[in-house]
Order: sequence, then structure tokens, then C-alpha cells
Amino acid sequence: MSIPTSRKARLSWSEVSARRLERHALSVPARDVRPADVVAVMCGAHAQVLSAAELSIGLRISGLTRADVHQALWSERSLVKTFGPRGTVHLLPAADLPMWTGALSALPSAGGHTKNVRLTPEQTDEVVAAIAVALRDAELTADELSEAVVAATGPWAGDLVMPAFQGMWPRWRQALATAANRGALCFGPNRGRKTTYTSPQRWLPGFRPAGEAGALAGLVRHYLHAYGPATPAQFARWLGTPRRWASELFASLVGELQQVEVDGDTAWLAAGDTAMPSAPPRGVRLLPYFDAYSVGCHPRERLFPGLAADRALAGGQAGNFPVLLVDGTVAGVWHLRRSGRRLDITVEPFAPLSTARLQELDEQVERIGEFLGGVPRLTVGTVTVGAHA
Repeated sequence: MSIPTSRKARLSWSEVSARRLERHALSVPARDVRPADVVAVMCGAHAQVLSAAELSIGLRISGLTRADVHQALWSERSLVKTFGPRGTVHLLPAADLPMWTGALSALPSAGGHTKNVRLTPEQTDEVVAAIAVALRDAELTADELSEAVVAATGPWAGDLVMPAFQGMWPRWRQALATAANRGALCFGPNRGRKTTYTSPQRWLPGFRPAGEAGALAGLVRHYLHAYGPATPAQFARWLGTPRRWASELFASLVGELQQVEVDGDTAWLAAGDTAMPSAPPRGVRLLPYFDAYSVGCHPRERLFPGLAADRALAGGQAGNFPVLLVDGTVAGVWHLRRSGRRLDITVEPFAPLSTARLQELDEQVERIGEFLGGVPRLTVGTVTVGAHA
């Protein structure tokens, strides 16, 4: 079903859920596509926990292996690990990096640090320029990059003023995500256990951020393709920007967006991208930590109904628990414990599963084992592990 642009269509939550499942390759896993293709339609894969990002991709592509994801990231360079929405680490398609950097570098500044810690705009520009020079032909650890930045800018950049996980970080580190947003930095392969950074221009010849207006419009279209229908407020939450700014951005795209009603509430789609599946949402899926579907889909109360809001959210935040998805709605939590090749998977449904659902759950568990190269064992019972930080 496709919606004519001449009228404001009325959609149900079931139709919206089915569309999102289909777009995310969660109704039926994709075949004969590259990891970057699926990450593009996901609008990025959250990669603060890289193994979870890999599994998010693997569960969406039939027959994909973990080695295939590694090859896309570190050999083909069709995926890039960098800072994305909300300033968090994501895997993004290399082909879309000009759009992402053009859009992210145009976002309003969030501030966030006290005056004695905060970089001035001029200092931020200095730090980003120093990072770009240091990484132009190198892969550097945080300590190595810190030495280069302080040497190029001055001792103020090295002042240990930023609260970190253990101790304090130098002042310049607050510009790390900004450097990525401006296209000066991305993650390189680990050196042992140490993270490295490099320049995306080393891997993507000719790369440069796209122009602001076109990049922002493109990002809205990508977002609505994956998560629409959606509101400016939901877009703002996903991207980590002020609601008013997002509302003004949507308003500027007159003619490019189309209004619809979802159970009586107004939301937006990209004009012309209005096809809806004819079948209702179906299927049992196990989504890992910070999966794009559970983090990006709204309204929260529809995706996480009843007990799911208490059990599968952490302070209202999605992604901190791996979730059991039944027909597009969160219906449980799960946990994976690995010991060698043994994978102990515990799934806690919030309501009893039928025999057919349990069979689908078994298939999901087997797919996880196949992707991770382990031997899975399923237990249906209580998950005692708390939320991921």
C-alpha cells in the first residue's frame, strides 16, 4: 500500500511496526547484500559495544559471518567506525560519510562542560586542525594523539580537567567527537587492547563533508526511511539535538516531507517514501545491546508496553538491555554468557510463548551461534544481569 501525497493518511501502530521491521531487515533477513547496505538502512549501527553492533548486522543478513563484518570495516573500508548520533560511537557506511559529517558538523553546540573546562570556539578549531594534521598519515593511540595535539596547540590543551572513567582526561579530548563530525577523525583498528584513531581521508580518497543544507535534508530522509513515521521531537531525541532546532529543520523541508496520522497523532514521512507492508508485523527476534531498532523507534510506550517499560528500559533509556522482540514489540529480555565456544543464552519472556514462538526463538539462538562461531544453549528463565552502563 502506498499513500497519495494529496491526502493525510491514517495509519495504525501495526502498519508502522510492520514497515519498520521490513526496513530494518527484521521481518525477513536480507540476502545477497553487503553489511554496509544494511547499516545504511538502519541509519547507523551503535558500536560503543562493537560485538553488539556486529551481531545487530549479522542478525539482519542471512548467512553473514562475523569475519564478513570485520572485512567490511577493516579491509574493504565500506564501513567506518566513528562518532554518530548523540555523540556515541557508530558504524556508518563509508559511502554516506560525507552526508553524516556534513550534517553532524552543522548541529547546534550542546555545551555540556563548565566554564573552567570548556574549550572556546577558537580553541576547538585549533584542536581539530591539530588532530587533522596528526592523523593525516598515521594511526595513533589516544596518548600519542594527545602528545601531538598539545605540541601543536599549547599546554592548555593538555590540562587534566575532564572527568573520565578513571581519573581525568586532558582538555582537548572534549573535541574528539567534533573532530569526527568535521571529517578529521575516525577509529582505526585496535593496537593490541588500545584504541587507535586515524583520518578517514586515508581510507576514502577524495572524501570531504557534504554541504550543510543538503546533508541535513539527506539525514532527515534517511532517518524517516528507517524510523518513520516520526516527529521532530523523536528525531531530536535520536540525534541528540534541541527539539526546537529539529522542528525548524522539519519546517524548512516543505515539499520534501509528508504528514500522516498514526492512531490520531501527527507524524512525518519523506514524500514519496510511503509504502506500507500489507502483512501485519510478525516474527521472533533477539536484538543485542543498543540495537538501532530498539533505540530509534518511537513512541517508547508502544514499543515497550507494560512490563517492558519497567524491565527493558534503564531510566527510560532504550538499548541497555538486549531485548526479545515479538511481532515488532519488546516482549522480553535476554543475556548471553560466553565461555570458549559455549554460548549460554538466557531468554526471559514477559508472557508465555506458544510452541510456534519457541521454535522461532530456537532458530534465533541457532543463528546467533552460527554468527558468533559458538555452540549455543538456550534457557528460558529469569535474566538476573542488570542494565549495561
